[in-house]
Amino acid sequence: MDKIQHKNIRTNGINIHVAEIGEGPAVLFLHGFPELWYSWRHQMLSLSSKGYRAIAPDLRGYGDSDAPPFASSYTVFHIVGDLVGVLDALGLDQVFLVGHDWGAVMAWYFCLIRPDRIKALVNTSVVFQPRNPKRKPVESMRAILGDDYYICRFQEPGEVEEEFARVDTTRLIKKFLISRNPAPLRVPKEVGFGGSSHKPIKMPSWLSEDDVEYYASKFNQKGFTGGLNYYRVMDLNWELTAPYTGMQVKVPVKFIVGDLDLTYNTPGVKEYINNGGFKKNVPFLQELVIMEGVAHFLHEERPDEISQHIYDFIQKF
Repeated sequence: MDKIQHKNIRTNGINIHVAEIGEGPAVLFLHGFPELWYSWRHQMLSLSSKGYRAIAPDLRGYGDSDAPPFASSYTVFHIVGDLVGVLDALGLDQVFLVGHDWGAVMAWYFCLIRPDRIKALVNTSVVFQPRNPKRKPVESMRAILGDDYYICRFQEPGEVEEEFARVDTTRLIKKFLISRNPAPLRVPKEVGFGGSSHKPIKMPSWLSEDDVEYYASKFNQKGFTGGLNYYRVMDLNWELTAPYTGMQVKVPVKFIVGDLDLTYNTPGVKEYINNGGFKKNVPFLQELVIMEGVAHFLHEERPDEISQHIYDFIQKF
């Protein structure tokens, strides 16, 4: 870990913190919520040992990157713009792209908006969902999953932040990272995201107290608003991406998801994957991996396997 280098890159009007290690073809890693560049530490060390240059930013709003105050500054065009600027600053014309959670969503959009910058994509957890021109995404979620669905709960600025503030940050991080419940995450206000503070949380072997402390220290400094803003601009993204309605992702893709991942178990997703909808919208999908007994944070839970999956795919190109 001490060989990983850190720098700040000025791009798109803000500072983006970037961690990197290794030399060779570049692999850009995009994290999700509530994560950081640190989520990719295992893959960065593995890929760099195999002759690749591993690059992982803190996306805007997270960690040591700047966090603009308004949700409207977190659209897909802001994020992809940041990333294009990072690649330009690093002198990289093309990269292999790897994403997870919100990083996966941004990776899909990166491939839609600037496919010329991507050699191939290894995406995890979140499938590419084509834009539904008839209904906004949050409206759809409310109708299908209810107001207690976590993404619906995240919409109101300040409300969830106050709820998070009443919970120890380390406990909150543990609750998110080690959850293995594949059902849609519904959190009534009377229950709250921290659950019962008296109930101990048993740590899995793949996550250490030091790991949790690292995440907690950064979120204690930065707060959660930046990360929550990605959820809060879902409907704005829907409006802005109208010109991309019906477009396909046309880069070579490998997709990996755990069968206990709550995204995989979202109503309709398995059918979308199994009945050909996913392949239709991602025509160059070359490999599909469903990992048994694995939950949402698969790159932390099964780091060696995920590193190998990434390497096996990108070394073909």
